[in-house]
Amino acid sequence: MSAPTKRTLFWLLGAVGATAILSGCSFKSNDISGLGFPKNTTSVNDTSLSLWQGAWITAAVVGVFTLILILWPAIFHRKNDAAKGEFPKQTQYNVPIEVIYTIVPLIIVAVLFYFTAIKESKLTDLKTPAQHEITVEGIQWSWQFGYPEAGKQALVTGTPENPPTLYMPQGESVRFTITSNDVVHGFWIPAFMIQIQNLPDRTNHIQFTANKIGTFPGRCNILCGRNHSQMIFKVKVVTPEQYQKYLNTLKVSG
Repeated sequence: MSAPTKRTLFWLLGAVGATAILSGCSFKSNDISGLGFPKNTTSVNDTSLSLWQGAWITAAVVGVFTLILILWPAIFHRKNDAAKGEFPKQTQYNVPIEVIYTIVPLIIVAVLFYFTAIKESKLTDLKTPAQHEITVEGIQWSWQFGYPEAGKQALVTGTPENPPTLYMPQGESVRFTITSNDVVHGFWIPAFMIQIQNLPDRTNHIQFTANKIGTFPGRCNILCGRNHSQMIFKVKVVTPEQYQKYLNTLKVSG
């Protein structure tokens, strides 16, 4: 094996190791940037933020390494060959390099899949009893939120012209029952790092805790019809005392 080929193999193996380490290392999520997502907003953020950050770090490592592989021969080898007045050597096959090019993506995907499975199992675990329950029904083209604690008729129904507000208590777990009245919708709260489909023939569930008081935008992120762009809502996280007062107002109005 020629010296250039050995050097290439060395760098490729180094890249594999670096990518695997960066993908799987246990770093503290709060020590680095959220890369577009707020930190400590919900329990979902706490669980999946490190996976989000690790995926971006891995993508950056692979991207930089790929860019080097492209620019190095395009600039330096072309310059040397042109100075010598020689045509670059043509190589049809290089089995070791091709094998490594196959193994590298498999390792990256396997590492990311492993950590994704771990995080997903935590996010979909509904064995822990929730302190509250809220129903979320998608309708063309708005949302209906139900609060069973305040009674069966405690429903808040929005319209495209008057989007509804979803109330949540800070620091207390809420289990959401996700359904649809007509077509497939997408219950999406970007700041909470969650998205789950509202299906007309199936009931989905998600459970999490909101950690930060404030108002956060939400919307449908699946094209569901003519007024899909107007299918928005707000999530208002309040103190447990304020949330209980809100439930009481629903009982009275109901």
